[in-house]
Amino acid sequence: MFRLGEKQVLTVVKKVDFGVYLAPSRDQAQERVLLPARQVPEGVQPGSSLEVFLYKDSEDRLIATTREPRLMMGQVAKLTVLQVGRIGAFLDWGLDKDLFLPFKQQTKRVSPGEQILVSLYIDKSSRLCATMNVYQNLRTDSSYQKDDQVRGTVYEISDHFGAFVAVDEIFSALIPQKELYGKVEVGDVVTARVTRVHEDGKLELSIREKAYLQMQTDAEAILRLIDSYDGVLPFNDKASPETIKRETGMSKNEFKRAVGNLLKSGKITIGEKCIRRI
Repeated sequence: MFRLGEKQVLTVVKKVDFGVYLAPSRDQAQERVLLPARQVPEGVQPGSSLEVFLYKDSEDRLIATTREPRLMMGQVAKLTVLQVGRIGAFLDWGLDKDLFLPFKQQTKRVSPGEQILVSLYIDKSSRLCATMNVYQNLRTDSSYQKDDQVRGTVYEISDHFGAFVAVDEIFSALIPQKELYGKVEVGDVVTARVTRVHEDGKLELSIREKAYLQMQTDAEAILRLIDSYDGVLPFNDKASPETIKRETGMSKNEFKRAVGNLLKSGKITIGEKCIRRI
């Protein structure tokens, strides 16, 4: 039986001018696939065994290759967008036929030259396609522990849950909404701290530091924001949570803690409707 999108060892059952035909075994020679002549190793004869990758060519015919694809079934990998067409994008995965990424499988719109995280799936027409919904193919057997620093790629944003991250482009992780800081988008590579390892092995992350460290980081960010307003921030810690979140990426409590720190250290004064840098 042939397994699309995977490597498997097949037997050469017939040699022709344009290549060799491969089958699961000599006894199953009626089920066969072509390996083009330019990829047939020297000395191969009927009865020889070859490890090949199976996909479909531009005419949707099953074909074998000895070339190493950059992505196989069950894997996750970053591939480069070559072009964007009317119904989707085409990715470079190291084979003659580019890999198709339909619009409906994109968690954001992609652009030529961009590197994106994808997996393979087989569509309703039995063709290999790419998807940016990589959740099912991420592993949960990392050795990371609480408070470890990790690096990963954001592959999906949920208004309800937060940002889904592929740590090391392999392991399943989530940054909950309450731990998100600043503007995070699909495709961003983030450095985060492990806050919890669930029983099923999935990681929970924070891109904020521990509170006593984060307060200083937030204070510095507020000073930069004040400077961008020529030294006078047009709102203070009594502003609405929505305004504070939109302008700073912080919660109101985080903003108030950082402002209090700056006030105590004599770096700002707080007016009725503004904050001034000293």
